[in-house]
Amino acid sequence: MGKLPDYIGISAFGIKMGVIIPGSDVVNMVYEALQKLESDGLLDDGDTICVTESIVARAQNNYVTVKDIADQVTNKLNLKKDSKIGVVFPILSRNRFSLILKGLAKAVPQGEVVVQLSHPSDEVGNQILPYDFAENIGKTNGEIITCQDLGNNRYKHPITKVDYISLYEEIIKEQGAQANIFLCNSPSKITEFKLDGIVVSSVHNRQRVLTKIKETNQNSITLQELCNEGDCSSEWGLLGSNISAGDKLKLAPKAADEVARLIQEKVIKDINKKVEVIIYGDGAYCDPTTGIYELADPKPTFGMTDGLKGKYREGVKYKYLVDQLYSEGADLDNIEKTLQAKSKDFDKYSIEAEGTTPRKTEDLIASLADLVSGSADAGTPVIVVKGFLNGRIN
Repeated sequence: MGKLPDYIGISAFGIKMGVIIPGSDVVNMVYEALQKLESDGLLDDGDTICVTESIVARAQNNYVTVKDIADQVTNKLNLKKDSKIGVVFPILSRNRFSLILKGLAKAVPQGEVVVQLSHPSDEVGNQILPYDFAENIGKTNGEIITCQDLGNNRYKHPITKVDYISLYEEIIKEQGAQANIFLCNSPSKITEFKLDGIVVSSVHNRQRVLTKIKETNQNSITLQELCNEGDCSSEWGLLGSNISAGDKLKLAPKAADEVARLIQEKVIKDINKKVEVIIYGDGAYCDPTTGIYELADPKPTFGMTDGLKGKYREGVKYKYLVDQLYSEGADLDNIEKTLQAKSKDFDKYSIEAEGTTPRKTEDLIASLADLVSGSADAGTPVIVVKGFLNGRIN
C-alpha cells in the first residue's frame, strides 16, 4: 500500500485503534496510529485528522453522576427537596436525556417535576405526535396538549418504538417526585405553573428559550450551566453528554482545542507533516426518511486547530458552467481550461457560484467524519480526511 493516486479526490477513511480508557494518553495513541499511516505513505500535508470527542472525554475521565447533577441544580436554583422544578423542551432520547432527567428529579424527591415538550417533534426531529394531531383536536400552537388529550394509545417514536412520555414519567416517579408532562410550543407557557426554578433543556435554541422564560421567571438556567466547573466538567455543561455505565454520564471533552493543538504539534515535530486536527461529535445530518436531525451535540466540532477556524468552503458551480459554455459552442478543451481558471478566481456572489452556499469547513469535515465513523462498532475513532483542504477554502 502506498500514496493514493492523484485521480482520487476528497476521501475519508477510518483508523482502527486500541481501546481508550480513563487515563489513556489519547494524544500519543492518535500519534502512533498516524505513524502507521506515514510508514505506508498515506499521510500528507493538508490532511485533516478527525478524532471523535468520546475517546477524548473518556481519556480525561470526564464523567459525572446523577447525584452530581442533583447537587448542581439544587445549588444553582436554590431548590429544596419539596420544590417544584420545570424542565422545558428536552430532546427525546434515552442516551442523551434520561439520566439528566433522573438527576433533576433526584433534586426534588418530595416535590414535582413539570416537563414541557415541543410537538410534533423535539428540536432534532424525534417525533412525539402525528404531524396533524394538534390540528385535528383543535389546538393552536400556543395551547397545551395534555396527556389526557393524547389518550391511552400514545404515539411511539418511529424508530425506537419508545413512548417517551411514559418513560420520562417513570424516571421522575422513581426518584419520588410527582410528574406533570404536557406539550406546548410556546416556551413561556411553563412559567404559568408557579415553579421554584426552570431548566431550559433544549440544545440549539437554548438561549432564545431562556430569554423568553426570563421575562417572567428569573430563576432559570440552561443545561450548559450544569456541570461546567470543577475537575469533571465541560464548558458545554451537560450539553453533548452521553449515558455511560450505571448512573454516570460522559460529558463533552474539556479544552478540546488544546488537545487538537497537541496532536498537530506532535505530528509536525516527529513526522514533519502539516495536518489540521478536529475533535468532532455529531455530524449535522438530517435523515431524509425519518426527518431526524442527528446533531444532538451543541455543534459538530468541539475543538480544532487554528488553520480551520473561520474558514468556509465555497466554489463555482461546475454543472452550470459546463452547460453554459457548451451552449455557447465551446469545445471540451476550452471548457476544461475555463473551469480550471474559474476555480481559482471567481466572484462568490456571481451566478457562477449560485447553489454553492459557503459553509463552515469545520462543520462539513466533522459531518463527513461522523458519517464514516458512525456510532456503533466500526472501531475507528480517528478519521483521516484527504483532499478537502485542497479545494476552495477561504
